[in-house]
Amino acid sequence: MTLSAADSPADLIISACTVLVHDDQERIGFEEDAAIVVRNGVVEAVTGTAAVADLPAAERLDARGQVALPGLINCHTHAPMVALRGLAEDLPTQEWFNDVVWPVESNLTEKDVELGARLACAEMIRAGVTCFADHYFAMDAVARVVAESGMRALLGEAFFSSQGPEGRERTLEFALRHRGAADGRITTALAPHAPYTVDDTDLAATGELARTHGLPVHLHAAENRDQTEASLARRGATPIEVLERTGILHTDLLLAHGTGIVDSDLPVLERADGRTAVATAPRGYLKFAWPDTTPVRALRDIGVDVGLATDGAASNNSLDVWESMALTSLVQKSAEGDPRWLTSRQALHHATLQSARAVGLGDSVGSIAPGRRADIVLADLTGPHTQPVHDLAATLVHSARSADVRTTIVDGRILMRDRTLLTIDVPAVVRELEERLPALVDRSHGRRIQDYDT
Repeated sequence: MTLSAADSPADLIISACTVLVHDDQERIGFEEDAAIVVRNGVVEAVTGTAAVADLPAAERLDARGQVALPGLINCHTHAPMVALRGLAEDLPTQEWFNDVVWPVESNLTEKDVELGARLACAEMIRAGVTCFADHYFAMDAVARVVAESGMRALLGEAFFSSQGPEGRERTLEFALRHRGAADGRITTALAPHAPYTVDDTDLAATGELARTHGLPVHLHAAENRDQTEASLARRGATPIEVLERTGILHTDLLLAHGTGIVDSDLPVLERADGRTAVATAPRGYLKFAWPDTTPVRALRDIGVDVGLATDGAASNNSLDVWESMALTSLVQKSAEGDPRWLTSRQALHHATLQSARAVGLGDSVGSIAPGRRADIVLADLTGPHTQPVHDLAATLVHSARSADVRTTIVDGRILMRDRTLLTIDVPAVVRELEERLPALVDRSHGRRIQDYDT
């Protein structure tokens, strides 16, 4: 398109940067000495810096020495669980759930969830995350925080079959009430917890509700190999086969983890009617000493997108998708025994377009291009740990860190400028959360919200 100084002022112009772009084959590339023109929350143009010199703008950012990337997307997390960061350490999965996390979660109040979500959003904004997919309790509070912080999110109210029909009703009511909220930045999903906590009847009903109301489903499934083996022993089917026979695979589905996906599951996933994606969070798998990881290569071969994730900070300790990108590349090399896989450019593709598709936003975010929402982060590569640059993709994936993000923008609005958060008062959140921690972490009551027994 032609840019003219006679046009009304742009809302934002970012100039003198290197821009990560995708070509018409979705291959990663970089445009140097580039400028991004933003108007009404949308990228209007990606052009040369010289072309915008005389273009009027309400705000300009000189980003020399920086790389502009699509905002990172955390495809599966439990944001409020930052309040439990470091509480349940060095434990096997069953003890982690039953002895610590699920007893503590029985204490949760809506205020605890709100404060945890605020701290999580601050952490993600500072790490260049502009969008996250959340699956938790008291999600009205999370929706409020998303609206106030300026982030984008796919939100679902989690439920177990042990809650009775009210749990399923709440997940639908939440999804319908908040769909399109926060000026369209909130999308919603139905959120059954997992096949081992939600029975076939509730899964089938959830699938039917998803199809009736045009909603995606976000759940945990085949999280690890033990779950797959337990499901085969008890139900005669893998967790993925359970999703097929209950109709969940006939919806748009975001499946968390999938390290227990086995070879026989691949044709099941390939013939799924809906859009199926998997979110991988490798740091947690390493920490729990799970023997397998998400089979990214096999999933790619059958056309299943794999987005990057952190899971909750109670297991992962951070919400750093930048770290997830590097670990995904490294763990996949180890799992496949092939240093040629997963390359830095492939990792960046998972972090951008594939993550956007995983959360159902593949047509609006995930790349910096005309017509896309202006979700952009600027990373400063002038530090000694990112110099010299021989391969920019490798530098971004394996040398850069979340602390190199200087600016985070969502819908054209600057949420962090030069490492200063503009929408969240972190010290105030921390003070209030710390006052509530003794009551939150008390386990003397002997309750738990659920039993982990796959």
